[in-house]
Amino acid sequence: MCPPVEEIQVHPLAADLNQTLKDQAPEVFEMLSAYGRRIYFPKGILSQSAEAKAKAHRFNATIGIATEGGQAMHLESIQRHLKGLDPDEVYPYAPAPGRPGLRSQWRAKIEKENPSLKGKRFGLPIVTSAITHGISLVGELFLDPDDVVLLPDKLWGNYRLSYEVRLGARIETYPFYREEGFDVDALETHLAEVARSRKKVLVLLNFPNNPTGYMPTASEADRIVEVLRQQAERGTQLVVVADDAYFGLFYHLGGASSTESLFARLTGLHENLLAVKLDGATKELFVWGLRCGFITFGPGRSETAESVCQALEAKVKGAIRGGISNVPQLSQSLVERALTSPTIDQERNQKHEVLRARAERVFEVCKRPRYAESWSVYPFNSGYFMLVQVHGVEAEALRLHLLDELGVGLISTSAKDLRIAFSCLEVDQVEPLFEALHKGIQELRSA
Repeated sequence: MCPPVEEIQVHPLAADLNQTLKDQAPEVFEMLSAYGRRIYFPKGILSQSAEAKAKAHRFNATIGIATEGGQAMHLESIQRHLKGLDPDEVYPYAPAPGRPGLRSQWRAKIEKENPSLKGKRFGLPIVTSAITHGISLVGELFLDPDDVVLLPDKLWGNYRLSYEVRLGARIETYPFYREEGFDVDALETHLAEVARSRKKVLVLLNFPNNPTGYMPTASEADRIVEVLRQQAERGTQLVVVADDAYFGLFYHLGGASSTESLFARLTGLHENLLAVKLDGATKELFVWGLRCGFITFGPGRSETAESVCQALEAKVKGAIRGGISNVPQLSQSLVERALTSPTIDQERNQKHEVLRARAERVFEVCKRPRYAESWSVYPFNSGYFMLVQVHGVEAEALRLHLLDELGVGLISTSAKDLRIAFSCLEVDQVEPLFEALHKGIQELRSA
């Protein structure tokens, strides 16, 4: 648990932010890590430059870039590859929280795709260097050494680097599956157990999930929300992070899944619950290398949500400034332009249908009776991935055998599990891949 703020040496600007949180949402202040209490956004070069940009109509000699002819200085050898983009959309530094237009556009997108947010108060998305950066920022603001992060046992391995290795927190897991769906009972049981010995828990929910490709059903989502609400009512302070990296890629294989982020249901739910949404253009707009993501806060107290989000934004801005300075301007400009394109929805839907066709083919092929002796299929219905539990062989040995002998690349995620990214398979490649997987298992077992 963090020491009282009085025992921490903080800058006056950090103290002001802390006081705002203490006055408006004391439980959110108590959720902060020691670093989260210390961090602030300085009134230095960036804030003074922002003021100058708005008011310095004669000369602006504040920001550390070079200009020429009234625009950002640049080299033609670079600019010629960026036809249609104004140099000022490419070369200057972006604001620490991101381009204002992009932030507003992404918020409008979140509201459109999550009807449960109607009438709720939540923050303006803050631009991050993709979701991994957002994950790191959440940890910095809310995790001290030995704090607990609760996750299902089918998880993206980078969470361990971010939270255990970097920050010294402890990841506790519970079973992901129960029969053909998400094990909400396991979440409830393990959350209650962890909460017995601590006041704060960070709960991370990644749906559609990596590595399983599973999105909860509507009834499972209802139960997840209720479990979290009840634990908050018992007095546990919950930072609930919705890692929505694959949001929108819903295929409803084997039955209908939920189509909303849990962030929408959790925002404004209870004063002891702070919802955090991590998402991005990376997968949703198919621009992985642009590294453009977002972090959005959904406080539990609607009446003070605006001031709480402003205080948290200032702290995030400080963390971004002290870590990477800002997210690249070019990436933000491209994403902002895409979001305002009249054809963006049509383009996204077309790519979605390509992925749906691949997922449906995988769903049909992987469950053929002839493969039952080689693997069991974990339920999947969304996203990029599916997971199989192999029989009679070790997953890592099988992965190497497939790679060396059959030219097939898969990912081993545990001693028995292999992840298959159908997102990068053409439809006609699905059956040959599973045939190769079956052959590889049989070869190892016979050996």
